[in-house]
Amino acid sequence: MNKNFLALGLAAALLAPQVAGAEGFAINEWSAEGVAMGGARMFAEDDAANVAYNPASITKVKGEVMKSSYTYLSPHGSYKADIKESLKPGTNETIPAYPEYGHNKVHAGWAVGSYYVRQINDKEWFGIGAFPRFAMVSEFERASKASTNAFFSKLNGVSVTPTYAHKFDKKWSAAVGAEINYVGLELQKNLQMKMPVETPVETKIATIDGTTQIEGESYALGWNAAANYAFDDKNEIGVVYRSRIKHSLEADLKGYNTKPDLMGGGDVFGNAYGVVTLPDSWDIGYNHKFDKKNRLELKATRTNWSTYDALNVYFDKSLVGIPGIAESSPSAKNWSNGWRYAIGLEHNLSDKYTVMAGFAFDESSIPHDGGDFMVPTGLRRTYSIGARYNDKKQTVAVALGWMDVGTLDFAGHPEKGDAYSSAHAYDSFTKIASISYQRKF
Repeated sequence: MNKNFLALGLAAALLAPQVAGAEGFAINEWSAEGVAMGGARMFAEDDAANVAYNPASITKVKGEVMKSSYTYLSPHGSYKADIKESLKPGTNETIPAYPEYGHNKVHAGWAVGSYYVRQINDKEWFGIGAFPRFAMVSEFERASKASTNAFFSKLNGVSVTPTYAHKFDKKWSAAVGAEINYVGLELQKNLQMKMPVETPVETKIATIDGTTQIEGESYALGWNAAANYAFDDKNEIGVVYRSRIKHSLEADLKGYNTKPDLMGGGDVFGNAYGVVTLPDSWDIGYNHKFDKKNRLELKATRTNWSTYDALNVYFDKSLVGIPGIAESSPSAKNWSNGWRYAIGLEHNLSDKYTVMAGFAFDESSIPHDGGDFMVPTGLRRTYSIGARYNDKKQTVAVALGWMDVGTLDFAGHPEKGDAYSSAHAYDSFTKIASISYQRKF
């Protein structure tokens, strides 16, 4: 029964759609209890989701435990784009600059986590989890000017993390694990541009009004390590390191009606290649037990987003039909490293019922020149609450959260095809709801 349970949970985690839940495209919503405590859940007792939040804390699990978690996220947001001055098609008449207002299409999704922990003996534990660390999705109206930068963007990701933990004594425990990381990437944008085309008589200005789609997937390896130290029965600290992961992505390229109108239009199909490096991160946590009923967790996460310096995609053929010339789509990002801070409270109403609350603050890591409509988000504040029921064999937890997303101003790059000179994202928020179920064997 337990093997079937684990296999079903891993399959659900791999197949479920994901959406972003933290600054950049990081995900922190790995269990209902974690959502309820703002992600500050590094020292939970008897919780299989410790595989995700703090592998060194799987030494707090007694016996054999399995857990599944499902978190619903629904992002919303609006934007204003400043459209550059242009010529009316077929004339010399100038269209003045003007603002375009719009909003993202809501793509609600699920962050699914599945976990298994087994105590081997008094000193050793084994755990494995399947959960998303990075994911995002955004979509805008096809006819909008924003679509010349990013019409539809989706990153599906899941990490499978086999973990070994050792408890040295009453104060020290540590863990080390591998990470098998999957990424599925899809990017769509409108290609709207004018270019000179040589004809037998003269050079004419041709129009391109098409759509490009890049879709591919990749697997890569990483690792993690963690350690806990208990000062006494009430105070404990922990640290978790997760390595950066480099993906070499091979993708299918589809260009619809991307050839100039003077060449009769047409579609182009080929291959694309790009490299994406997911950042490494550090988690530092502190746990304080006031008494048997109340405890407080503090957590700070340092994510080295500077690894996301560019998203350059290279093609094996020309999108606009120039023989013998392969093109590329360069895009500098130059994100900065950033911090996420969280605080979580847990209060035991009785032996069976617990309530939780949390708050998290994400710094913005996106510079003005590196912002885009793929991830148009600024700083974030997340407020959350939750409750849990448990008996000797099972635990059920639920949580609700509200993520208030700050504004973001970013530049357009007309020289690279953007039909706007600058953009302002605002009125952005994400609704969060989560449920977890855990069973002991």
